[in-house]
Amino acid sequence: MSRAASIKLLALTLALSSSLSIGLAGCSGRSIPPPPDVAAPPDDAEVTDSGLATRVLSAGTGTEHPTAASTVEVHYTGWTTDGEMFDSSVARGESIEFPLSGVIDGWREGVSLMVEGERRRMWIPEELAYGGRAGAPQGMLVFDVELIRIVR
Repeated sequence: MSRAASIKLLALTLALSSSLSIGLAGCSGRSIPPPPDVAAPPDDAEVTDSGLATRVLSAGTGTEHPTAASTVEVHYTGWTTDGEMFDSSVARGESIEFPLSGVIDGWREGVSLMVEGERRRMWIPEELAYGGRAGAPQGMLVFDVELIRIVR
């Protein structure tokens, strides 16, 4: 990886970490209501061996799945299981691009199950999220993710 690419990846990682710490302040005060099943995955959710639970909200039109080495463009909203929204590209009105190598394990695993155009809800256990790290959302996290495109 070139020095410029390394610096860009570091800046993106810091920006993603900062956006989680900002919470609603970074979303211009707009809150997206939590889904009715935010407290726990429903019975029809698919559960992977790692404990990640997901459910397709709307099918995509793509056929390719991103890999851990992919960069993707997504829209997302994240909540804690008590329904508190902590981050949302939807609320900010701007999608975001990032490398899957720079996100939490649950995101990397969940997004790799998706195809372009798909919307999926993910219930990410704490050990696949931030593992109790201070300053980060705690416990199981719930994300609605739309995979807009696989950038590379």
